Amino acid sequence: MEDTFNCLIDSYLADKVGIADHFLSDTLTAALKLNLRALIKSNSMQSAGTGNNQAVNQDIKVRGDHIYWLDRKHGTPCENDFFNLIDSFVQYLNQTCYTGITGYEFHYTLYEKGTFYKKHLDQFRNNDSRKYSMIMYLNTGWLAADGGELRIHHADHEQNIGPESGRTVFFKSNELVHEVLCTQKTRMSITGWLKVGH
Repeated sequence: MEDTFNCLIDSYLADKVGIADHFLSDTLTAALKLNLRALIKSNSMQSAGTGNNQAVNQDIKVRGDHIYWLDRKHGTPCENDFFNLIDSFVQYLNQTCYTGITGYEFHYTLYEKGTFYKKHLDQFRNNDSRKYSMIMYLNTGWLAADGGELRIHHADHEQNIGPESGRTVFFKSNELVHEVLCTQKTRMSITGWLKVGH
């Protein structure tokens, strides 16, 4: 896994956005996707909002996705395999880059056709614990015409990243404004943050 971890870290250091196409194995990606589909079928997904517990706002004109938080307490094998992978990545990141990450949080993210998330930063105004954002995509056979790209706004250019299966994106939570462009079909991912303190 170190090669994949290094791919993510090196591309982040080169352009402030790390990208690795095989951070999640095909087997784990398929299991997580199957679990997400079961959660959708059982109506377990919840409408997402902006802000945190102190100041949450739900507005589909800003953000139209639905989420479900991953947790080891669920006892779901694929979620636990996912957390084992993240534990390994955090350990490697702390050892090689001295990032001081002490925790994390991740949720499934579902965008139905016609939904999007307007430009935003991933760090709350009243809580700066989120240091790095990570997005892992679960969509097979994604085409350019399907839309739903992650658009990252750099100082001098925009970068569009397709939500293709197994691809992982990694960036500093308080640095890059980004958005999810309107998707033309169901778009699935895992989104989360590596955190310090708090």
